Amino acid sequence: MLAVEHMFEYNKSMRAILHSDLNNFYASVECLLDPSLEGKAVVVCGDSAERHGIVLAKNLIAKKLGIKTGMVLFEAKRLCPDLVCVKARHEMYLKYSRAVRRIYLEYTDQVEPFGIDEAWLDVTSSPKCGGDPFLIADEIRRRVKEEIGLTVSIGVSFNKVFAKLGSDLKKPDAITVISEKNYKEVVWPLPAGDLLYVGRATKEKLKKLNINTIGDIANSSIRLLRSKLGKWGEVLYEYAQGMDQSPVRKYEEHEEIKSVGNSLTYHRDVKTDDDVYALLLLLAESVCSRMRAYGFSRARTVSLYVVSNQLTSKVRMCKVRATAISSEVAEAAFKLFKKNFSWSEGLVRGLGISLCDFTDEEQIDFYENSNGRDKLQKLEETVENLRSRFGRGIINKGIVYTDKHMTEIDIRGDLGAFAKEKVNAEPTVLPL
Repeated sequence: MLAVEHMFEYNKSMRAILHSDLNNFYASVECLLDPSLEGKAVVVCGDSAERHGIVLAKNLIAKKLGIKTGMVLFEAKRLCPDLVCVKARHEMYLKYSRAVRRIYLEYTDQVEPFGIDEAWLDVTSSPKCGGDPFLIADEIRRRVKEEIGLTVSIGVSFNKVFAKLGSDLKKPDAITVISEKNYKEVVWPLPAGDLLYVGRATKEKLKKLNINTIGDIANSSIRLLRSKLGKWGEVLYEYAQGMDQSPVRKYEEHEEIKSVGNSLTYHRDVKTDDDVYALLLLLAESVCSRMRAYGFSRARTVSLYVVSNQLTSKVRMCKVRATAISSEVAEAAFKLFKKNFSWSEGLVRGLGISLCDFTDEEQIDFYENSNGRDKLQKLEETVENLRSRFGRGIINKGIVYTDKHMTEIDIRGDLGAFAKEKVNAEPTVLPL
C-alpha cells in the first residue's frame, strides 16, 4: 500500500525530482538470495564468526526488535537470541544496485547515484506515465518490487534536498510527496540534523544558536547564519526555504568518472611528517568512501597533490596493488610525499589525494596472507557504517588525536567538507 495519496499538483514550470532509496538494502538482498531467511531477524556483518563483530545492516524484523546499525553482535543477540548473522557480500549488492538503476534509466537519463542504494532522478521531461512524477514514482516502486524483489521508498519533490528528505520520512515501500504547498508543514518541524549535508559539527553549531529544526534555519537571519557558519550558513538557509536548484547529473557522467579525489587546506601550515601522514589518512578515508559510493571496487593508481606555503604545487602519482583500503592509499601517498617534497621548500599549506584506474578485479599475491587484507577491508567498511550512523567523531585512528582540530574535521560527512571534494580533478562548488 502507498503511504500517501496523489497530492503532487504537477506544474510543468516546476521541476519534478525523485529520490529513490532501497530499503534495508544489504539485508534485503541477503533475504532475497536465501528464501530460508524469510520471517527471521537477519543482520549483515563483516564477519559472522566474530563474537565482537558489528551490525552493518538489518532487516525490518531485526529493526523492530531494537537492533541498530553499529551495534556489537553480542548485544544484538541479547535482544534476539535467534538472530541470523550473514557475512556481507559487496559484489552482490553492487550487482543488484545496477539492476535497479537500469529500471531508473527507462524513465530518464538524469539518474545521479548517491551511494550504492540511493539515487536522484529528474523526471521533469519524462514522457512516462503522462509525465506525472507521482505516477512515475509509483510505477518504479512497483517494478522494483515485482521484477527484482526489493522495495524502495521514494521522495517526490521540486528539488533534490526535499526529495531526499521525502524518501527518508516513510519506510519501507512508500512514496512521500513534498510539494511547494506542503513543504513548510512537512519539512520545517523536522530536526535540523535531518537536512541534507548537515553533519554532526554543523548540527552542534546550530544547537548553540538555539536552532533545532529545519524551520528554525528557514526563519533565522541569513546574516547570523553566515557569521557563524560562513557561506554554508546561507546555503543551509536556501535549502530550508526550498530554494535548492542544483541539477541531477546524467548517469553517463557517473559512468565516465575517471578519478575520485579530495583535498583540504589546513587551518595552519603543516610542518611535520606526522601531521602530513595524519591528514593523508583522513583524506584517504574520505576518498575510499567516495569511491565505493560511486560503485567502484578498487583503484590501481594513487595521486598526491601538495601545495606549499610558498604557493608552489606538485602533483605526483604511482601505481599500487588494486585497493580500496584507506591505510594502503595513505601509505602510498605518504611515500610520494617523502620522495618528492623537501621541508626546505617550505611548509605544507594544502594536500590532496585522488584515485583512478578503477577495477573490480582483485590482484592475488600468493606470498601474502590475503585473509588479513580481507579483514582489514571489512574493518574499514564497518567503521564507515558506524560513522554514517553516529558521525565521524565516533572513531578515529590514534595519530589523528595528536591535534584536536583533526578530530573535528568531518571531511566526508559535513557540508563544508564536500565543497572541497574533487571528481575528475574538477572542484565542485556544491556536492549535489
